[in-house]
This record gives sequence, C-alpha cells and structure tokens, in this order.
Amino acid sequence: MSFINLAKRRYSCRKYVDKPVDRDILLKILEAGRVAPSAKNKQPWHFVVITEQEPLKKVRACYERDWLESAKCIIVVCGDHRESWRRADGKIHTDVDVSIAIDHMTLAATDLGLATCWICKFDVMKCVNALDLPDGVEPIALLPIGYPADQVDMNRHEQLRKPITEVVHWEKFFYKPFKRKV
Repeated sequence: MSFINLAKRRYSCRKYVDKPVDRDILLKILEAGRVAPSAKNKQPWHFVVITEQEPLKKVRACYERDWLESAKCIIVVCGDHRESWRRADGKIHTDVDVSIAIDHMTLAATDLGLATCWICKFDVMKCVNALDLPDGVEPIALLPIGYPADQVDMNRHEQLRKPITEVVHWEKFFYKPFKRKV
C-alpha cells in the first residue's frame, strides 16, 4: 500500500470488535513509536500498555465516553518533560516529539489492519494517579488499539479536509478563510 493510501486509511475508530491484540503485533506498533524522530534525539516518551481488566477499568475511568469500553488495549502515551529538548526561546518540545511517536504508532497499527483513536480530552490527573506516574511525566494521549468494528470511508478527506490550495503557501504566507462544504 502506498503511504498516501495508508494515511487516508487511518481514522479515529470508536468501535472495536471483541478480540485482543496479540503481543507481537503490539510490539511492532510500539517499535514504530520507539524509532520516531525527536528534537536532539531526546526521545522524551514512555508507552504504558494497558491490556488487563483492572488497569483498563482505571484508564477508561479517565475518559467520559462509553465507546472506550470496546477497546481491549489502550496505550497511554506519556511525555517526560525532564528529558525534553528546549528551544532557545524556552519552548519545550515534549508534545511535538510525543505527537510524532503517536503518529508513527497510529500508522503502524493501520498498516497491520488495526485501528486507533487519538484521545487528548481526558482527566489527566486521574490518569497520573491511576498509573502512579512520577513528577515530570505527563500522559499526553490515550491510544486505544484494536480490530475495527466499522469501515473507513477512504474518500472522506475530499469533504472533511481543507483543499491543498488553502494550506500550502508558495514563497510567502497568504491567508484565505476556509469555508467547509456541508
């Protein structure tokens, strides 16, 4: 499959079949995150893989949507602010680096016939407590992984994404507001 087709196939899945993901498959997905690039090669990430019932229950309680119950695996992707590179103006690159790793994992999962959903709206402090995370380590995203119970519309980007003329600027920035077709 071409990369662009892989990218178009990836979507935010919110319904998974009742089938656990094999550990070897999870390790391939985690390896994709591990090899992701990071600023100054600091690699400020930790991947907490949750597959057992009690820990899943605790992590699911950090998010207010019932659909997460169908996920048999959730990777809590954490950023270690103590390990991140800082730009000269003080910007800390934890979120940027961790986002690249998450994106690598979502694409690897898609390539392996699985689906994911990148969740950022969750109770961070509840998650910190559930996982007993040390100071400086922040849960950035919950990443459920599983076998999808639905189908992706490969053509959805034609209506849901801005046209390339709205996001690509040649030689200088030019802003033109986007009007979504409904």
